[in-house]
Amino acid sequence: MLHTLAIAGYRSLRDFVIPLRGLNLVTGPNGSGKSNLYRALRLLAETAQGRVIRSLAREGGLQSTLWAGPESISRAMLRGEQPVQGGPRQKVVSLRLGFGADDFGYAIDLGLPSERNGAFAHDPEVKRECLWAGPRLRPATLLVDRNGPLTKVRQHGKDWAVATYQLATFDSMMTHCADPQGTPEMLMLRETMRGWRFYDHVRTDAGAPARVPQIGTHTPVLSHDGSDLAAALQTIRQIGETEALDVAIADAFPGSRVSVTANAGWFEVEMHQHGLLRPLKAAELSDGTLRYLLWTAALLTPRPPALLVLNEPETSLHPDLLPALGRLIAQIAERSQVLVVSHAPVLVDALQQLPECHSITLEKHFGETRVAGDDAERPAWQWPAR
Repeated sequence: MLHTLAIAGYRSLRDFVIPLRGLNLVTGPNGSGKSNLYRALRLLAETAQGRVIRSLAREGGLQSTLWAGPESISRAMLRGEQPVQGGPRQKVVSLRLGFGADDFGYAIDLGLPSERNGAFAHDPEVKRECLWAGPRLRPATLLVDRNGPLTKVRQHGKDWAVATYQLATFDSMMTHCADPQGTPEMLMLRETMRGWRFYDHVRTDAGAPARVPQIGTHTPVLSHDGSDLAAALQTIRQIGETEALDVAIADAFPGSRVSVTANAGWFEVEMHQHGLLRPLKAAELSDGTLRYLLWTAALLTPRPPALLVLNEPETSLHPDLLPALGRLIAQIAERSQVLVVSHAPVLVDALQQLPECHSITLEKHFGETRVAGDDAERPAWQWPAR
């Protein structure tokens, strides 16, 4: 489980360190930085897939994603005695992402390319990466250390061996130095991170794939676009918690149940509602009803991930459905670490009533995202030096 999440230099997250627990709720007003937190966490997960540079490029490159305010904010600026303005840069340009967990911690530092000319002059470079044992970085706990093109691995608890001298600036050591013999810890962490699951605005429009029959195979994990909804629901019935599925549907739609028809390998969702003479096909369901079915399939997965991140799951849902959604989220939180980003009062209230819910309220001050009253809760964190 992640205990600490640290982000520095990403959009409004200038210097952001928060504690995490089993069930985490991130809320706050519009523009407070909730989406930036979600995107930064997703960017961190991309390092395990080898796509962090490409993902930054899709966001407009490093220059578009860096903190846009001054390097430091003086007390005079805070008091309004001096206009907010920049000055001579004292530190290197850097975007840093990291976390500390039960078993391992990881941090990556991305910076401007050393060569400013050429076709790839806007690609950021990986300047530093570290993997350590336990939640906090200390010299004694460091296991794998990448500095520029050089990557070293600790052996037998004290000696260092060189894994490679020539790691490309656009490659992460997570994908190019993970080895079952030389770096088993990195391999294990990489596979765990690859299993992190993100859901953000699953499709429910008229042309959504979930509304039409699809070829069905065993689907323990719902896809991000929800195209395999029928197969995912049927998989829950066969190898998952059938009773939990029925309870979740009846909780939101009293007297209703969901079934899946299979015809020559094509799967289709049907919803049986009290008072109707025939079931409704997925194409006939409202956006809110279909979205709730999608969340049900995602949250009752027979293969729960180590980390599940939901971004504004309340979209298109009537407020009456949000308490039922909150109960579904509580169920998955018993098996996975969960982070929910939401600003829907009904869902926020439903989750905050759970004793295990860790609520994180964001606010923006001088353009910077902060946690309201975070001084006492900010965990100890140390970035590896470049």
